[in-house]
Amino acid sequence: MSETSRERLTQAGLNLIGQALSIFDSDLRLAVSNRQYQLMFDLPEPLTRPGTTFEDTIRHLVARGEYGEVDDLETAVRERVETARAFEAHYMERQRANGRTIAVEGAPLPQGGWVTVYTDITEIKRQEALLRARSEELSDQLLDHAEALAAANRELAATNAALEETSRQLAITEARTRQVTEMTPAHIARVDHDLIYTYSNRRLSSVMPGSLANAVGRHATEALGPETFAKIEPGFTKAFAGEANVIEITHDPSGRRIRIALTPDRDPEGTVIGVFILSTDVTHETQARAALAQASKRELAAKLSSGLAHDFANLLTIILGLQGRLERMEDLPPEAHEAIRATLAAARRGGTLLDRIAAISGPRELRPEAVVLADLLDDLAAMAGPTLHEPVTLEIDIEGLDTPILLDPGPLQDSLLNLILNANDAMRETGGTIAIAAHPVRDTWVEISVSDHGSGFSEEALEHALDPFFTTKGSEGSGLGLSMVYDQTKLAGGTVRLRNTGEGAQVTLRLPLREVAAQPSPMLVLLVEDDEDIRATTRDMLRSMDHTVIEAGSIAEAEALLTLPDIDAVLSDIQLPGARTGVDLARAIGDQVPVILMTSLPPGDALRASAPCPVIQKPFTAAQLAALLAGARG
Repeated sequence: MSETSRERLTQAGLNLIGQALSIFDSDLRLAVSNRQYQLMFDLPEPLTRPGTTFEDTIRHLVARGEYGEVDDLETAVRERVETARAFEAHYMERQRANGRTIAVEGAPLPQGGWVTVYTDITEIKRQEALLRARSEELSDQLLDHAEALAAANRELAATNAALEETSRQLAITEARTRQVTEMTPAHIARVDHDLIYTYSNRRLSSVMPGSLANAVGRHATEALGPETFAKIEPGFTKAFAGEANVIEITHDPSGRRIRIALTPDRDPEGTVIGVFILSTDVTHETQARAALAQASKRELAAKLSSGLAHDFANLLTIILGLQGRLERMEDLPPEAHEAIRATLAAARRGGTLLDRIAAISGPRELRPEAVVLADLLDDLAAMAGPTLHEPVTLEIDIEGLDTPILLDPGPLQDSLLNLILNANDAMRETGGTIAIAAHPVRDTWVEISVSDHGSGFSEEALEHALDPFFTTKGSEGSGLGLSMVYDQTKLAGGTVRLRNTGEGAQVTLRLPLREVAAQPSPMLVLLVEDDEDIRATTRDMLRSMDHTVIEAGSIAEAEALLTLPDIDAVLSDIQLPGARTGVDLARAIGDQVPVILMTSLPPGDALRASAPCPVIQKPFTAAQLAALLAGARG
């Protein structure tokens, strides 16, 4: 039913009511009235139209003598308007200028304004008068009391009606408020001074899995669990002392990072009688923040070490050249040859060290792709197997990670291979098993641990093993292995934990658990690449994903093809022939169609950094490209 039809139906229903009715809004303008309203007060048509002011209606009635004789018309109008603006419930009976008596019931509306019902009670009054005249047996006092009681009853009924309407509106408002809070992706609650929940929007168990779904009436220790409550208790103490505060905790059962705002609830005298609680899951924010912080550290390290590394490399070049010249000299004593060989070995090791420093401090981008963890670990086992000492074996155990997840496989394999080699060295003499275990932690993390049966970490190693250049291998170690593991894991938004198990050492990596987006449905992709070989390879890659491909070798050709309908995405190289680049193309069409740029430029290049869209590094795999295309379609 249309809005117009509904309004007509409502108006027709109101016109059938025997009483007069009017509703004025908070601006004292007529919103609704019925036919009886016009007939009872003999109002002209303009005064019954929505939008008519209450002041104009009163002025008309006062001027016509509806309220009897008045000394000053404008004063009488103003007094009645001011009374109406107070929006107070009222009941009154008054005799009109035409001799008829009406009962007037008014009730304010929660949205502002009021509704008034006018009832002609002339016949009721006549019956009361006839009863008074004919009932000689009834005393005047009894009749007066009866009339007063009747009037009081009518006034009470009007008040009850107003209270019922107010109660109904409050119930509606409360229901809407609860619906909004329960749809909010956060836990909103209140506890009293005894830490008993008096309100909860029933989101506690979704924000902190394992907590009570319905916490109302329960103590905070019971609802949250003793360990979680112990972490939040200092915040409660501050809040009950009158200090609003925000804390962040790690919810151990789920591994999630939770931000909790605690605000004192005060009574009118200012005494704290409870605490309002707002808990939100900031795990993804924390992961992104950790990754950004690590990237910032890498950038700072790169700036600090670049000049030093450059000078050091020059010195090593000179040392290698001089030692090479010495080595070629004749008639050198045997001990000189030994010194030269040692110096050359040390210089070459210095070069290797520079490469590792560059790997840690230099710019690097994450290249996540859909990975089946079991396949990745099988490949890792094949690579690491030949390097293991004969008494050392490798075991892999994966639980609950059968479907593909988004990971950057290269750095992860490098990190795990480094940990395997460290474990292998720790069991060189005794042998044992290197155990790799992987499982999800709720829906938040992928946890991968590498355990061995060696002597374990020393107290010093537990404290400093992740620091650059710390090593327990003496001259055989560079001290950068675990640092690189830490760097690569933090860059991905994860964490690294070292501990002793009682049987040996264990290193645990936690990486964000990201679901792989569904394979996008076939798309029409415009491929822009000037190198024919690269274009052919990329075209085959796209077609293997069931996408349709049209090709261009320059920006001009691409712009001509973009006039075709139904192009779903553009995959373009950054460096193209002519004055304009792929970045220019992305800026020109990025608001019309998704654009992905591909390049062999390094991550720190200024042109690459100016791209307004995703950039994929050449060479790339089909899985990496598929992940970006899925994001473009999403």
